[in-house]
Amino acid sequence: MATTGGGVYYQPMNKNHILHAGRPDGSRFPYEAHPRQRILLVEDNHAVRRFSTELLKGSGYEVDAAEDGEVAWDALQPNDYDLLITENTMPKLSGIDLLRKIFAAKMSVPVIMVSETMPTDELKRQPWLHVEAMLPKSYAVEEFLAIVRNVLLANDGVRSLFALPSFWQSRPSAVGLRA
Repeated sequence: MATTGGGVYYQPMNKNHILHAGRPDGSRFPYEAHPRQRILLVEDNHAVRRFSTELLKGSGYEVDAAEDGEVAWDALQPNDYDLLITENTMPKLSGIDLLRKIFAAKMSVPVIMVSETMPTDELKRQPWLHVEAMLPKSYAVEEFLAIVRNVLLANDGVRSLFALPSFWQSRPSAVGLRA
């Protein structure tokens, strides 16, 4: 009985059923408990953007980075992100303006606002611009990663409630069946 990396598979044996970590090539029942989560990071400071991107990638996340709100808006269109982490004060399109565009487009993505100046008054006046967490720029790395992890965990259950199974289109139709 061999086990290799990647996911979990179920292998029936005579009378016993064993759940193994790892999935050999050719396994019939692949299962990935937590697929790699995708994050869009928006930060106008090149050094902070690069450090944060590497930190998140090193923690196992798939990360795309944008230097301002306009670039982030363009990236959000064709992609499905699990989390948006954005600075507020940026040239071209601020973080709060990016949230307005997301709301107007009826997009749903959890948001963490990381900024030196938080738009608390604007968020109070426009509560529909929901932010999952706000983190001042003088944060500790552990605090940043904990907030990212907690927001993703909190929203993972909600997203899975509305997700269709991957095989939903391949199920046989009941059309033509008689009672």
